[in-house]
Amino acid sequence: MEEDILKAQRNEITEHYFYSRISKAVKDSANRSVIEKIAQDELRHFEFWKRHSGREIKPDPFKLFFYLLLFRIFGITFVVKLMEKQEKKAQINYERLSRLVPQALEMERDEEEHEEALVMMIDEERLKYMGSIVLGLNDALVELTGALAGLTFAFGKTTLIAATGFITGIAASFSMAASEYLSQRIEKGSGTTHPLKSALYTFIAYVLTVLALILPFLLISHPYIALGVSLALSVLVIGVFTYYSSITQDSSFKKRFLEMVSISLGIAGLSFGLGVLVRSIFGIDI
Repeated sequence: MEEDILKAQRNEITEHYFYSRISKAVKDSANRSVIEKIAQDELRHFEFWKRHSGREIKPDPFKLFFYLLLFRIFGITFVVKLMEKQEKKAQINYERLSRLVPQALEMERDEEEHEEALVMMIDEERLKYMGSIVLGLNDALVELTGALAGLTFAFGKTTLIAATGFITGIAASFSMAASEYLSQRIEKGSGTTHPLKSALYTFIAYVLTVLALILPFLLISHPYIALGVSLALSVLVIGVFTYYSSITQDSSFKKRFLEMVSISLGIAGLSFGLGVLVRSIFGIDI
C-alpha cells in the first residue's frame, strides 16, 4: 500500500508541474485559469499524500518531458486526452487506497472534475479542420503511393520517379485544395470552419505527405528499395496521424489504421501491376 501512496504522490506532483508549465503557453484567459486551478489542485493532492508517506517526492522527469514534448508537437487537446486515460488508471489506484485512506475518494472526485473541465475548455483550431486535414492526408497517401509504385516499374530511375511524383503531387494538392474551398463555400452556412483555412489545411497536409513519400527516391539510388522505404513511411504517417485522431476523437485506432493501410497499400499494389503492364505493352526502357 505504501508503494501505491508514493506512486500517487509522484503522479500528482508531475501533473502539477505539467499543468503549471502549459498554463503559461495557453493564450485564452479562461482556459488558462482552468489549467491553473487544476495545477493547484494537483499540488494540494501531492501535499495530502506527502503527509501520509512522510517523504519528499520529485516529479517524474521523463514523464514530464514526454508530455511537454507532445504538447509542443501535437497541441493541448492530444496531451489532455492522453492524460485522461492515465487519470482513469489513477482513479482505480485511488479506489484501492480508499480502503486505507477514506479521503482518497475525494481525490477521485477531483480527478473526474478535471476531466470534465479539460474537455469543456478545449477549443483548438486544428480540431475544427480535422476533416480537411484527413482529406489532404488520405488523398495524398492513396494517390501518391499508387502513382509512385506504378512509376517505379514503368521508369525504373529514382530521379525521374521523384520528379514525376513531385509534379503530380503538387498539381493534385492545388486541385484538392480548390475542391475543398468550393465545398466549404457551399456548406458555409451550416459549419464553423472558414473555406480558405479549410483549403489551406488540406493543401499543407497533402504537400507534406508528398514530400515525405518522394524523399526516399531522392536519397536512395535503387528504385525498389526507395519504393519500399516510401511505402514504409506511408505506413508510419498513417500510424502517427491515426493515433493522434484516435486520441483526440476517442475513436478506435486499430480499425482506422488497418483500413487506411489496406487502402493505401492495396492501391499501390494495383498501380505497380499497372506499371508492369504499361512497360511491357509500350516497351518503355528508361
